[in-house]
Amino acid sequence: MPKVEKILAPTDFSGLAKLGIRFVLEMARDTKAEVIIYHVVDLGEGLKGIHSPLTPPYHDMLEDNRRLLDKFISDFPERLDLEIRLVVEFGAPFKNIVELAEKENVDMIVMSTHGRTGLDHMILGSVTERVIARAPCPVLVVPRRATRALSSAA
Repeated sequence: MPKVEKILAPTDFSGLAKLGIRFVLEMARDTKAEVIIYHVVDLGEGLKGIHSPLTPPYHDMLEDNRRLLDKFISDFPERLDLEIRLVVEFGAPFKNIVELAEKENVDMIVMSTHGRTGLDHMILGSVTERVIARAPCPVLVVPRRATRALSSAA
């Protein structure tokens, strides 16, 4: 199996995303991998080009989300002694995730999934499914029911 040296971990700040981040941090601790924890402020697919806007409303929104990411990751004592980068950008989540994975040449993407089915899935779509279909590297999906596995390992 190839060595995992860089992991991309997208997050939407949800409780389920915490599960995925905890999984990533434990994996990184074991493999000494660098972790990029990534949040995309969803502006839809049409506004992908806004990465670092200078206009006050966009700048404030980006800064607010950076603070949220800092606070989100501070809940994880596992982060200590790990090489972690926090990245926040505007765009369409699945597209940004795939593009950052390519740009950073990550070895793996690890993300949680809500596991929606039926009408919810048809209406909301699945960022995870779209990432899996387009990713340049393996994608490890941490399902909601993995809470039992992680809590028993802790």
